[in-house]
Amino acid sequence: MAYKRYEKYKDSGVEWIGEIPEHWNITKLGYRARMIVPMRDKPTEFNGDIPWIRIEDVDGKYIEDSKSEQRVSKELVKKMNLKVYPIGTVLCTCSCNMGTTVIVKRPLISNQTFIGIVPIKDLDSIFLYYAINASSKRLQHLGEGAIQQYLSRHDFEHFKLAFPHKNEQRAIADFLDQKTAQIDSLIADKEKLIQLLQKKRQAIISEAVTQGLNKNVPMKDSGVEWIGEIPEHWEVKRIKHLLVSKKDAIKPGPFGSQLKSEEMKEGEIKVYNQRNVLDNDFINGDNYTSYEKYKELRAFTVYPGDILVTTRGTIGKVGILPQDCEIGILHPCLIRLQVDNSKIISEYLQLIFNNTNIVSNQLFYQSNATTIEVIYSDTLKNIAIPLPNVQEQMLILENINKIYILFDGLIKNIQTQIAKFKEYRQSLISEAVTGKIDVRDFTPNTEGVA
Repeated sequence: MAYKRYEKYKDSGVEWIGEIPEHWNITKLGYRARMIVPMRDKPTEFNGDIPWIRIEDVDGKYIEDSKSEQRVSKELVKKMNLKVYPIGTVLCTCSCNMGTTVIVKRPLISNQTFIGIVPIKDLDSIFLYYAINASSKRLQHLGEGAIQQYLSRHDFEHFKLAFPHKNEQRAIADFLDQKTAQIDSLIADKEKLIQLLQKKRQAIISEAVTQGLNKNVPMKDSGVEWIGEIPEHWEVKRIKHLLVSKKDAIKPGPFGSQLKSEEMKEGEIKVYNQRNVLDNDFINGDNYTSYEKYKELRAFTVYPGDILVTTRGTIGKVGILPQDCEIGILHPCLIRLQVDNSKIISEYLQLIFNNTNIVSNQLFYQSNATTIEVIYSDTLKNIAIPLPNVQEQMLILENINKIYILFDGLIKNIQTQIAKFKEYRQSLISEAVTGKIDVRDFTPNTEGVA
């Protein structure tokens, strides 16, 4: 949609802002607001009513509480001289992701990730929120060059923005409230659609590896509650019966005492870790150890085609070492499997681990717990999976690859639409708060967002 422009413009004198309406002014932020810089010290106790917030608590336009429910008392605020942000303060990140903004809806305090910008003179909080939001790239640029990116009180006080009269600021804020809400609603719908597609893909994969591709074959009870019925000609096999006939076909990583974190910081030999598996990226990673340490831990060497299983945190995920991988050893948080490919194709086992609940259901059942902190090799080797012959495994993999291509294409197309919506949203904010469009006659929809 094309919006009208103002009748007359003038040069703002600020390169990144460009022209502004003739009646607008360029002013240093310090003339329109006062800055509140939080104290360096973290509260020593949390037993009061005033929320203490961090960047993790920012989720949306407003903030009024800590997700961790950390709150301090008025007595501690006075004792430690903590800085309390009043209602209407616009918080802006002054380190890390510069320019992240949020409006305070309830008096609170924060760590030093934020600086508080309190409007004091003809300045609307919501307009300021959008103006800072539109300035995020410029703020990030200002913070570059230091060892750690950081913007000071002085940087914010001398930061120049374009300001119309306050009633016009309010009109712009109303316009952006409604338009961004509409865009956000469209984005949310698209994100839900992606989730539905991912669930549908998961269901198709799960059905394929438990019931096969032919819906007309006779079925039988698998004998395993969490697997259910399987085709009559399939078997249920435990992992230990699918391994190659050799010592250490299932191999846990070294104990933490054998390979300490300080011994994985540099060296010639790669230490393959959980991140490599979860990202399916066996090239990158910072864990390396010395050749001398490798000679001690040679038994934990991994080879092309080995299956690596995560055992802590995000457990039970699988990666397959590529043929061109560099020499390396197991991280303590991984288990290596070497399977007999005449019984099971490695990629088929990976499909079962990563894309169905077959493994996770058994892990939870065997642990008799709602959360699992670690997998041990004895548990892993007794996992049961439904299994067709290798020829049928290959057919299922070929079919699933086609499903992936189809669904990945659909999801990628939706992600492109979302990116365009976000780009348009940011462009609309920037144009409105720098006067490139005239929204003074905009009438908010009081009945809500369509």
